[in-house]
Amino acid sequence: MMRTIVAATLLFLVQTSQRPRRQPDIFFAATPQRIVTAMLQLARVTSDDAVYDLGSGDGRIVILAAQRFGARGVGVEIDPQLVALSRQLAHEAGVDDKVTFIEGNFFDADLSAATVVTMWLSPAINEELAPKLRRQLKPGARIVSHQFRMGTWLADEQVTVDDEQVFLWRLPAKRDE
Repeated sequence: MMRTIVAATLLFLVQTSQRPRRQPDIFFAATPQRIVTAMLQLARVTSDDAVYDLGSGDGRIVILAAQRFGARGVGVEIDPQLVALSRQLAHEAGVDDKVTFIEGNFFDADLSAATVVTMWLSPAINEELAPKLRRQLKPGARIVSHQFRMGTWLADEQVTVDDEQVFLWRLPAKRDE
């Protein structure tokens, strides 16, 4: 499955020329499969969850959440090429009835239905997103970040996978204020 996603991603990006309406805040780098699995396991994703991936790239996180855990998923991605690729890969994986991909800016997206939010962004973007996440997510929602913290917001848990950190916050979260 992983090789298929990588090959399809490369082929699709070479063949298409559609560009985002605005410059992305962060550029796409595929999350390694072991990290994706660790993120979903750390969040304890189940079939009751709605997993939102911010900057969803090729859709691998929400696709795996649907395939392996039975969760519903929403990817928010600004690049129309990656949105189209994600939809194609979800269809090929047989989960297009469980996942949705939105072309748009994650700063503008309504995240209130999310029970789990995943992201691999940057320290500055995470810190900028933290107030929105606190405001829009319901108590009990989980946030998982690959590699980067959210300012001084203390993580509830963290794990190391292949020398990379994965952080988990639960709402209401511990706060270092």
